[in-house]
Amino acid sequence: MKQERINRNYEIARERFAELGIDTEAAISALQKLSLSLHCWQTDDVSGFENPDGSLSGGIQATGNYPGKARNIDEVRADIEKVNTLIPGNHRLSLHAIYGDFKGKKVDRNEIEPEHFQSWIDWAKLNNMKLDFNSTSFSHSKSGNLSLSNRDKGIRDFWIEHTIRSRRIADEMGRQLKSKACHNLWIHDGSKDITVDRYLYRSLLKDSLDKIFENKFANVKDAVECKLFGTGLESFTVGSHEFYMGYAMKNGLMATLDMGHFHPTEETYDKISSLLLFSPEIMLHVSRPVRWDSDHVVILNDSVQMLAQEIIWANALERVNVGLDYFDASINRIGAYVIGIRATQKAFLQALLTPIKKLREYEASEQGFERLALLEESKTLPWNDVYNYFCMLNNVPVAEDYITEVEKYEKEVTSKR
Repeated sequence: MKQERINRNYEIARERFAELGIDTEAAISALQKLSLSLHCWQTDDVSGFENPDGSLSGGIQATGNYPGKARNIDEVRADIEKVNTLIPGNHRLSLHAIYGDFKGKKVDRNEIEPEHFQSWIDWAKLNNMKLDFNSTSFSHSKSGNLSLSNRDKGIRDFWIEHTIRSRRIADEMGRQLKSKACHNLWIHDGSKDITVDRYLYRSLLKDSLDKIFENKFANVKDAVECKLFGTGLESFTVGSHEFYMGYAMKNGLMATLDMGHFHPTEETYDKISSLLLFSPEIMLHVSRPVRWDSDHVVILNDSVQMLAQEIIWANALERVNVGLDYFDASINRIGAYVIGIRATQKAFLQALLTPIKKLREYEASEQGFERLALLEESKTLPWNDVYNYFCMLNNVPVAEDYITEVEKYEKEVTSKR
């Protein structure tokens, strides 16, 4: 009966969108091809396997202590496998360097090798996923406030070696999985109070990056990520927006835009069209900042909707690598995963189902009222009936049915940890 209702509602929605010249089948096909890069660190609050009982540093923090956190590689994988049964589509997984399969051995970050991630590659093959990778500069005895921009050459060299090895691991992932792996470089480097040597620190960072990117890897898409500030590093961030935008454009790298890494009055979506004019590809971290880079669970808010609109309306879906980056430990972590992933997909579907052709006609004719009216009406078009149909096609729970599945997994699995 429920399947009949989903089909019936979809047919009604399809006819409604057809009246506006929109092909719902084409929208579904485009959404099916959208592979989000899921963030493994939602499962365990960015603990990793290097020092799982250690504390976070480098201006980041996870809020909350909800029971059921993943404690090892098997539990992280089990949680991600469960998430995959609750979301439509085929997706990627983004790993940080601290999530290696170290088998209980102490492996420092300047010693990591592809072999420490081979089991992840094998797991990805079995689970029909591709992998992305991130070097990890935080939560280490050599992190401090400065890593790649440290005055101490020994510390800089340590992190340069770590990042080169991280890129090599990403290359092996891309090679074996036959899909280029995005390697994202974000460092926390900065100062809590006023600095008098900004030029020095940024010169040191540039020199470190030049060494890191000296060699190209055929199976890697390199990205560098800017940030306004981190907690405890409020006065100065070495890798500022201007620094990384300039470096990325000059050196043919992707710039990573994280929705929480800008001033609260700035919107990430407004930057996309500018970057796409000067860079073949960009990378996004979809998040929900609440007054700062708080990494709340992504929801279907205006910022996420307009982010998706900018990408779809620029016909740039194949040029934008979309990843998720939030970690909420205050609620069920599996539920947080699913909410954020589905919200992001819904935003892209809404954008695909917006009557953009007619809207542009209004704009070209300077019909401001008509443009605004149609934009508002498009918000309440039956796009969710299309998303429900999309979920049914992918054999995953429709609408709120996933809530019961998350609760069941909590009762049977995560509550026993």
